[in-house]
Amino acid sequence: MNEQALLFAALPESAAVTQWSAGAEGAPRVLLAERDQIELRPMDLEATISLDHPARSVWAFVERLDLSALYGEIGSVEGRAGRAAIDPKILMALWLYATVDGVGSAREIERLTQAHDGYRWICGGVNVNHHTLSDFRCTRLDLLDDWLTHSVAVLMDQDLVKLERVAQDGMRVRASAGAASFRRRSTLERCMEEARSQVQALKGEIEAAPDASNRRRRAARERAAVERQKRVAQALEQLAQVEEQKKKKPVAKKEHETEEHYAKRSDPRASSTDSEARVMKMADGGFRPAYNVQFSTTTGSQIIVGVDVNNIGSDLGQLSPMLDQVEQRYDERPAQCLVDGGYARHDDIEDAQRRGTTVYAPVPKPKDPSRDPHMALPDDSEAVAQWRERMGTEAAKDIYKQRAATAECVNAIARGRGLTKFLVRGLSKVKAVALWYAIAHNMMRAMTVVQTA
Repeated sequence: MNEQALLFAALPESAAVTQWSAGAEGAPRVLLAERDQIELRPMDLEATISLDHPARSVWAFVERLDLSALYGEIGSVEGRAGRAAIDPKILMALWLYATVDGVGSAREIERLTQAHDGYRWICGGVNVNHHTLSDFRCTRLDLLDDWLTHSVAVLMDQDLVKLERVAQDGMRVRASAGAASFRRRSTLERCMEEARSQVQALKGEIEAAPDASNRRRRAARERAAVERQKRVAQALEQLAQVEEQKKKKPVAKKEHETEEHYAKRSDPRASSTDSEARVMKMADGGFRPAYNVQFSTTTGSQIIVGVDVNNIGSDLGQLSPMLDQVEQRYDERPAQCLVDGGYARHDDIEDAQRRGTTVYAPVPKPKDPSRDPHMALPDDSEAVAQWRERMGTEAAKDIYKQRAATAECVNAIARGRGLTKFLVRGLSKVKAVALWYAIAHNMMRAMTVVQTA
């Protein structure tokens, strides 16, 4: 008897489940379940999903992307020995469909390729493992960047997307690192010595191992130890940058705080698991290891035109780099940019206006409540003075209302699709994941834009 049946073994048996006895007309005939038999069922993958299934739309989008660079990297060619490679279109479609579906784990996608009709249809009988999916997701950051630019440029060429007005906003996304992984320099140096000693000891064990099975196990342990040593070394490198930042902007001592507590709090630390992650203030007011994801989105179509990721806990100074990125991608600079108050640095406002972009951002409240915040200050530059006066007009207020309906809406959609925590580590891989979300978002938005055009 299995465990599920044992749960109900103590319950009294009702008349409905007891064995029947043959009556005057004989025992009732029923079809009994036989679960130990083997069945071979014919299957038509085309018939498993409807004609308007999202998987078909994803495949149609992927077929229009230029994947020639990926095909050029395949070493297995006709006329030579070697196992055939998985079609890059399959891997591309799986990740896009999974992103829209809110699945961010390669292992979960592997499971779904055996259990879900949409994923099985995309695979078309090709077996895909999670190692291949993980490698494909993050190894070609340059290609992901090109695909984002190309997909937006096609829509711009058809006058479906315009860069007249964009909205930019940042979102803090939890990093794959625990708070306890942040360690001081003395602790990291001790961990480095321990890792080196462990690697040397394992190398000696491998050389002395008499049988192959033990040698393989020790080799696996050595690889894990080398990887740990590498992560600690990266943490020490990042710690040097954190220490430089602390020197430029030291941590202020709180009132009534003891010297011992202040020394512990202000001591620079770095994560031994994800060295490039930083502790940031999250939307709920708590502090956790995270990355800062920046999206720039057109207000008319909600198409993401720019993506950036950094480990800075503030949006200050992120406006000019994003405008430069958009101009570099499409050879066109947005005429207007809508941002919240966290971006309103005077240097960025001046640089944007000098290069043809009008910034719409709320003016901070003055310390003197009697002063009009939209009046220019004596030391304001011409661009800053115009910004203050502009934000006091009704026309600017109406334009600025589009920021929340664009940037915050796109961020909410990304959160709904699973962009709440990164399962990869390092700025490069994290940016690759953010690009996947941007490409998947644009793919879905393009369907709506084309239908309503």
